[in-house]
Amino acid sequence: MRTPLAWLNLVHEKTRLLVAIAGVAFAVMIIFMNLGFLGALGTAASAIYTKLNADIVLSSPKTLEIGSSKPFPIDRLYQAAGIEGVERVMPLYLGISLWRNAETRKMRAIFIYAFNPNDPVFLLPELATPELQAALRRPNTVLIDQRSRPEYGPRDIGIETELNRRAATIGGHYELGGGFSADGTLIMSDQNFRRYFDPRPLNLIDFGLIQLTPGTDTDAVAAKLRQVLPADVRVFTRQEIMDRDRTFWIQTTSTGFIFGMGVVVALIVGTVIVYQILYTDITQHRVQYATLKAMGYPSTFLFSLVLQEALILACLGYIPGFAISLGLYDMAYKATAGTLLIMMDAQRAILVFCLTLGMCTVSGLISVRKAVVADPAEVY
Repeated sequence: MRTPLAWLNLVHEKTRLLVAIAGVAFAVMIIFMNLGFLGALGTAASAIYTKLNADIVLSSPKTLEIGSSKPFPIDRLYQAAGIEGVERVMPLYLGISLWRNAETRKMRAIFIYAFNPNDPVFLLPELATPELQAALRRPNTVLIDQRSRPEYGPRDIGIETELNRRAATIGGHYELGGGFSADGTLIMSDQNFRRYFDPRPLNLIDFGLIQLTPGTDTDAVAAKLRQVLPADVRVFTRQEIMDRDRTFWIQTTSTGFIFGMGVVVALIVGTVIVYQILYTDITQHRVQYATLKAMGYPSTFLFSLVLQEALILACLGYIPGFAISLGLYDMAYKATAGTLLIMMDAQRAILVFCLTLGMCTVSGLISVRKAVVADPAEVY
């Protein structure tokens, strides 16, 4: 079996080959990380809705995503309760306040969910336990998310600290995660919410959660609600509101733009690196390419030779780039205590491999002209 000429050209200068592989691997790693953060952004933005015990969600038209919710009258939720197919309605209150670290005494903003303890608002089994149900009903008592960042301080049950400069006691724990909207979260009863956010009344809610009777057509009920309810409230199915928040973070905020631009920049950097390697190789072997043309090899042969080198570099650079990205994904996941859901999947791996092939192919197409125009007369 003959060794391909493209491979021999690459391994002839081993140092240059290693530099090319490192350059491609770096570009691959940057692409993976930006796509990973972009995917985690969308996942984290919509993850909270998978924990809400609702088929349909009502929100204010002024609410762009869960972290910027605006209140609307609770009367809209009562109106929805009269629609056929609706089994239960539950108000949900959201807010941001300052939490004092019990050790350092430093204040830090924290996100808050509040509801009637009798309502099964969250799909979190621990909230149904007698201990946490009792804690929710106690005045000035809150539950703290175990996934909150360490900067919020100790979270042992019974610790007394401050929330919005009022006394607050930790009554229990749950696991939810704040996503990109918050570094930490609290859960409290609606009555405690009224105390901490006075003078805001409880007849203004941030989300209206609607449960449907089993077997009910969710889209049909949502369409009916849009007809019945006034314009000061919007109606979403669970999937629709997840898509709304995901779209907001990816397409509207600068965060999504930055990660998307990072992918483009990585592709450009990788293309330039591979082009420089191939161009240098062709320049140094210009006489050899001219000799091949003098021997009768057509330009298409030289064209395919350079493209083969580009594709070999793509494959060799993708492997270490993929391996390094796996390690970085794991580090990012552990560093954020699982809040940043940055994980590798087959679809992303295939996408980046195709982008790498395309990147190196473009480099080959740009640099191949140097080989094609090589003059056979140069060998004499």
